[in-house]
Amino acid sequence: MHNLLINKLEQFTKLSPEDKQVLADVARGRVWVRGAREDIIQEGDKPTCVNLILKGWACRYKMLPDGRRQIIAFFVPGDLCDLHVFVLRAMDHSIGALTPITFAEISRETLRNIMSDHPRITEALWWDALVTVAIQREWTVNLGQRSAFERLGHLLCELFLRLRAVGLTQGNACEFPVTQTELADATGLTTVHVNRTLQELRGEGLIELHGKHLIIPDLEALETASVFNLNYLHGDHEGSALDARNGEIGSAGQRSRGA
Repeated sequence: MHNLLINKLEQFTKLSPEDKQVLADVARGRVWVRGAREDIIQEGDKPTCVNLILKGWACRYKMLPDGRRQIIAFFVPGDLCDLHVFVLRAMDHSIGALTPITFAEISRETLRNIMSDHPRITEALWWDALVTVAIQREWTVNLGQRSAFERLGHLLCELFLRLRAVGLTQGNACEFPVTQTELADATGLTTVHVNRTLQELRGEGLIELHGKHLIIPDLEALETASVFNLNYLHGDHEGSALDARNGEIGSAGQRSRGA
């Protein structure tokens, strides 16, 4: 499980063996387990550490007083929940488990030491933080401008590519434990509308859903139908062609879509 964060960060910067060992040690540190629908941290709590998702899915969400929920982000294995959250006096949102999850707590002191002593990890974490903000922008566009068909298709493309980046896809398939209610909370749709739209995506031959298993027969076709452009995920950053100790080792050209 500890390799997932390494896989993710190496999209942005080539890490040295020492960097990788540090990240592996962090992932083996204070490890906790939560059940599905349990919170990792709640709005109003004082954050003291950064959480690294090792196994399972979680989400960032906000609750309204009448019980309505807006999911603001999905976390998949390899994701850090709120890299700089420990600077806050109190959480302004909650993070909850969607499935049974395993996560590691990274203390403020540990994170500061890593960023002080390992510049390549720091660079990769900067990029990861920028991608997190870019994803949030795309979700805003989803809610404000895309149709229901495009919203769901776009989200499925994004999640599939994020899973593929850390090695959690099998060809054109991946685990997909998100419920229709959770998709509705993330896309601003009703569960009825989500169900109808998923049926439409199936009918177009763009996706197959079998229980908690997603198959995308033709990713490029789904991207086109969903007005999806993968540039905001920044998986082809030129830092991926740099050596962690010796500088550039080759042309940084753009990576292929299947990389």
